[in-house]
Amino acid sequence: MKAAICTSYGKPEVLQLKNVEKPTPKDDQILLKIYSSSVTSGDARIRRADPYIIRLIFGFKRPRKSILGVVVAGEVESVGNNVSKFKVGDKVFGTTGMSFGAHAQYQCISEEGTLAVIPENMSYQAAAAIPFGGTAALHFLRKGEISKGQKVLVFGASGALGTAAIQLAKERGAEVTAVCSGGNANLVSDLGADKVIDYTKTDFTQNGVKYDVIFDTVGKSSFSKGMKSLKKDGTMLLASASVGLMLRGAFSSMFGSKKVHSGVIKETAEDMRFFKELIEAGKLKAVVDKVYSLEEISLAHAHVDGGHKKGNVIISMNHAL
Repeated sequence: MKAAICTSYGKPEVLQLKNVEKPTPKDDQILLKIYSSSVTSGDARIRRADPYIIRLIFGFKRPRKSILGVVVAGEVESVGNNVSKFKVGDKVFGTTGMSFGAHAQYQCISEEGTLAVIPENMSYQAAAAIPFGGTAALHFLRKGEISKGQKVLVFGASGALGTAAIQLAKERGAEVTAVCSGGNANLVSDLGADKVIDYTKTDFTQNGVKYDVIFDTVGKSSFSKGMKSLKKDGTMLLASASVGLMLRGAFSSMFGSKKVHSGVIKETAEDMRFFKELIEAGKLKAVVDKVYSLEEISLAHAHVDGGHKKGNVIISMNHAL
């Protein structure tokens, strides 16, 4: 099979398309024929080894898991002897977690993994635009205990996490303010944002509004200013915090009335089934910026590195329907 191999840490060009052995599922695994994946901000950061601590976790000279990518959308080609939750021919979407391997034509995944059946009439490309931003946004919004009528501000609202966060917060009945560039105002409004702030023209921390929840999806807002823009018992959600900011947030939570949540997300198959229900109910839409072939994986990473993608960057395998 064809796969994008990360030969070392560095620029997008370190990714090379190679032929590798097609995997064989274990007794508790499915073999998924991948039709679409995505290149996420997480994939790009691992490729760059940014921050440097990534080398200590994933491998010093190069990633130990040489095939990056965690998002999958495809068809079950075969199943292990003990698999009962999926059958050959099922169309599924989800993530591979710390196993990575999604930037290839095939991958073996545990039947207990973060997978669900793709909603009817949804394309593989659209399905691949849901898991990464969806699972991260859902994790943090649950931490924020968002309820009907609360004022929620989403910073970085036009990215993969931001577009999912808007929709999931609206599904919970929140009043959502989206912070993004003016060029993306129509996009976030169409997704349900009640108000839009163009960060290139207006600093939301200077508008005098107090929010119940501020969700920084990209790690680029001012922590101290943001905390002042929270209500007395408000919550700050940091999806892309440095270790230092995590410690600062933990300290603030410990000694103040405002809470800060950051850290590693948890994702489950139940989450994917929840997304399936929302999609079928018309409450969650896929947001696709650009689609690249597997052969164009370096271009896809370069686009993500640019930091201005709208929603998700999708990889379409060359055996896609």
